[in-house]
Amino acid sequence: MPEAQSSRQDPRRRKKKQPVRRTVSQICPPPRRPLTVADIRPGMENERLGVVRDSMFQNPLIVKAELGKPRERSYTLPGIDFSYGLYVRGLDGGVPEALGHWSVFRQQPTCPHELTRNYIAMNRGAVKAGLVTARENFLYRQLNDIRISDQDDRHVQKEMPSLPPNMTFGVVARPSTPFFDLLQHRYQQLWVQEQKATQKAIKLEKKHKVVLGKLYETRSSQVRKYKPPVKLDALWHMPQFQKVPPHLDTFFTEADRQRAVKAHQEEHAVRQGTLRMGNYTHP
Repeated sequence: MPEAQSSRQDPRRRKKKQPVRRTVSQICPPPRRPLTVADIRPGMENERLGVVRDSMFQNPLIVKAELGKPRERSYTLPGIDFSYGLYVRGLDGGVPEALGHWSVFRQQPTCPHELTRNYIAMNRGAVKAGLVTARENFLYRQLNDIRISDQDDRHVQKEMPSLPPNMTFGVVARPSTPFFDLLQHRYQQLWVQEQKATQKAIKLEKKHKVVLGKLYETRSSQVRKYKPPVKLDALWHMPQFQKVPPHLDTFFTEADRQRAVKAHQEEHAVRQGTLRMGNYTHP
């Protein structure tokens, strides 16, 4: 009995199957190389007749995509030991390198610049020599060209203005938001007051506006503006239709007709305008 029980329990005590570990080549397969003539098989999309060269399969405009495979770009990729990006040489040689190689800032060579002329000294010398005209001063400056040295040029330059001791550099902080004014609608009240003051000023301006007197027209001005009325000829009507009564009369009595005409005249003002909704002028 114990042997039978142990045989039954053996399948349960079996070790779990270890997962198969993939190699590096399976996880990161090597880069695909461009197609060559040797890779072409009968029935492939890139099969060609005639003279075939390897350079034909390296042109992405000519190479066709194979069924079930990604499109070939005909670019060769570097090997596994290639590092993409910029290569920076690190200075990790330890203490000897830190003591023996100092990163000293090398001063850039200064470009020789032309010294400025000392016109004050040249004008003083020209006056002492008795030269007055512009031609004489020009010749004197050509013969006695006095320049200001670098040491003297420093004193000529303007000095920096003295700044107050409590001056703070940088951007000034934004003032705090007036929450109480916003909650009390202070800005709305100010706007209403400004609008009322503006309306009051406009009314005062209209009140004090000078009204010119009425211009009376003379007979000559009236004759000049007078346009004689043009008499329009009446429309011609056929004589046989002048005294013909209406063929259709929708009113039962004459009182109904007069009542309808009166209602039409009362609604005449309401039915005017572009949209037949009436013409109204608001005060």
